[in-house]
Amino acid sequence: MTVTNAHIKNLLTCINLEEKEQIKRYSLDQQHSLKSLKAEGLALHPIIVTRKNFGYADYPEISFKLNFLPEANLFKDGAAIECFFTGEESIKGIVLNLEGNGGEFRLFAPDFPDWIEDKGVGIKLAPDQRTTAIMKSTLNNLESNKTLYTLFEKIHNASTPQPTAFIENDEALIFNNTSLNKSQKASVKAIQANSELLVIHGPPGTGKTTTLIEGILQLLKKEDKIIVTAPSNTAVNNIAKGLLTKGITILRVGNATKTDELIFAHTPEGKLANSAAQKEIKQLKIRAEEFRKMALKYKRNFGKEEREQRNLLYKEVKETRIEIKKLQAYNEEKLFAQAQVILGTPIGLYDADIRHLKVETLIMDEAGQCIEPLAWCIFSLAQKYILVGDHLQLPPTVLSNEATQLGFNTSILEKAVAKIKPIFLLNTQYRMRNAIAGFSSAYFYDNELLTAAHLQNIAAHLIFIDTAGSGYNEEFGPDGTSLKNDGELKIAQKLIETENIDPIQSAFISPYAGQVAAAKEILPTLMRCSTIDSFQGQEQHTIILSLVRSNDEGIIGFLKDYRRMNVALTRAKEKLYVIGDSATLGNDSFFVAFLTYVEKYGLYRTVWEFEL
Repeated sequence: MTVTNAHIKNLLTCINLEEKEQIKRYSLDQQHSLKSLKAEGLALHPIIVTRKNFGYADYPEISFKLNFLPEANLFKDGAAIECFFTGEESIKGIVLNLEGNGGEFRLFAPDFPDWIEDKGVGIKLAPDQRTTAIMKSTLNNLESNKTLYTLFEKIHNASTPQPTAFIENDEALIFNNTSLNKSQKASVKAIQANSELLVIHGPPGTGKTTTLIEGILQLLKKEDKIIVTAPSNTAVNNIAKGLLTKGITILRVGNATKTDELIFAHTPEGKLANSAAQKEIKQLKIRAEEFRKMALKYKRNFGKEEREQRNLLYKEVKETRIEIKKLQAYNEEKLFAQAQVILGTPIGLYDADIRHLKVETLIMDEAGQCIEPLAWCIFSLAQKYILVGDHLQLPPTVLSNEATQLGFNTSILEKAVAKIKPIFLLNTQYRMRNAIAGFSSAYFYDNELLTAAHLQNIAAHLIFIDTAGSGYNEEFGPDGTSLKNDGELKIAQKLIETENIDPIQSAFISPYAGQVAAAKEILPTLMRCSTIDSFQGQEQHTIILSLVRSNDEGIIGFLKDYRRMNVALTRAKEKLYVIGDSATLGNDSFFVAFLTYVEKYGLYRTVWEFEL
């Protein structure tokens, strides 16, 4: 059908722009060398294969490690990839998980390529054309879904914020978790009473997961089944674990991290592992394996007849796998019926094909990281929606500048926050000392973000080290694309030596990948070095934040993305060291406010105090 809504048309345009940018950015060609892809965090090379096995749908799955700790925040769970080797045709797949210097990926192929364990194999990001196709199809049909389209128009076209619809309930809630604070209890009550769309705003450290678990327990008193989603597998698993401790029957769908035995036992694969149905599936897998072995007799160099024979054998493998999938789907139906809560990423839930289930409520955590079209892909699975997250931290990652200018990196949460009221704020943080949280509370949260009583200041918890006048200027890193600042790295080294900083309980973060790469070369190997973007959602006892920018022109680049700074300034629990050049930063009102705050509530030091 023809799309008439201007906002839907804009989203479709953005999807096309993003797809084109992905194709351009991820290409391994004369314009994009392997070195440049690695430098931009778009390729991991070389990988060392540590394990090969056939996974749940009998696809080849590969565990690997790297001889380095990658800067790989774009290699998210479920990300589309290609496995490549010079001189061979690359094979499409997806990332199952990536943690530290190791991970797993699945190949969409009948077998492992002959070259998979050769030296020089790598994986690189690929355009996610499947997700793109799903989003386009959803948007093209959105106007014909009257209920969803009404909500879409409410989010986009309402001239004033629309009140959330609540079902009045005079019964006092009996809380399972009696230690919830007032704002958490108010949010749980709102979850229980919501009848359309609810927004819960959870700044850093405010106990979103704790609140959600209590909210889900309350909902299950009146609803048979709930869907929980988040853009990342980590967030989904956190909620899954919390529900398991409460004795809730869950089903975790999608690319659940296999190394987590607790979660794996509650995936379809884990639940069916010792069932009668699994015996039949095992026989089919043996049959597929026989065809595979026959096909493997034909190696890389063979003639036309051999190639045709191998193709026929692989066709048999493919058809057997389709049979396996059908059998698994049949047996999974019972699991979906039994589950109280079904959890997965948006695409994981979409692939689970659970549209026939009667589900009232869908809860999305980390909604500030979810691009809008992805949300509409799964909103049809339920009748009511709860969005949880923080729109004042980093938005979804979008590669296309044109799409960004058209608002494609505006998350579903940010859209809803602008048009829905009231917003339920979780207003007490339990992560960091008051001095560390205070600036973000004032600048981003209208001083409404409070600090738990046990986290009041007992020392200097926020320290700014000023490099103004030192000559510690920024420069391009070895890749020629990202910036670094060697002087700031020297200060970081000195801090670790002189301030009794434990590398295991600390992290070095910076907005610039060039600075992070340089830090990994010289800082203790046990210390996590990461870009701010990769560190969102994490925390550490001590954080050293290197701002890098130092130039005569006062140019601060994407330090102007203050939401990135909000993430950076709220990762430390006990000590936050910020290294920067006040002369360069002093032309920007945000950093003027921050420096003023440090002088009042923190400790202001200069580079001249250090013997470098």
